[in-house]
Amino acid sequence: MKYPKEWTQKEFLQNKKKLEEDGIKVILVDTILSPIEKADTVVYNPYELKNEPEGSVFVFYCDSGKATLNRLDEYREKFPNHVCISLKGGRGYWRKNMMVTDEL
Repeated sequence: MKYPKEWTQKEFLQNKKKLEEDGIKVILVDTILSPIEKADTVVYNPYELKNEPEGSVFVFYCDSGKATLNRLDEYREKFPNHVCISLKGGRGYWRKNMMVTDEL
């Protein structure tokens, strides 16, 4: 899979499901100490994130998505063995009731 700089919420949910079925861990990383309601998030902690399995995907979010997109190169340098992506629109665009279902 080729990874872009940003994922929308829908792309995050779809890709998380697919990648985790393939054994790749996908983590939604909170950089603003403000968890997203109804989402499994991890607070940004470089020391703990470095211990995640190699190849894991870190999706960083802030309030609007701009700060994490601007810092993406920094995250990629800090976590060279992991995939780093920014959540487009950040916490502000997150729809708490959005789900991904299997297509029939």
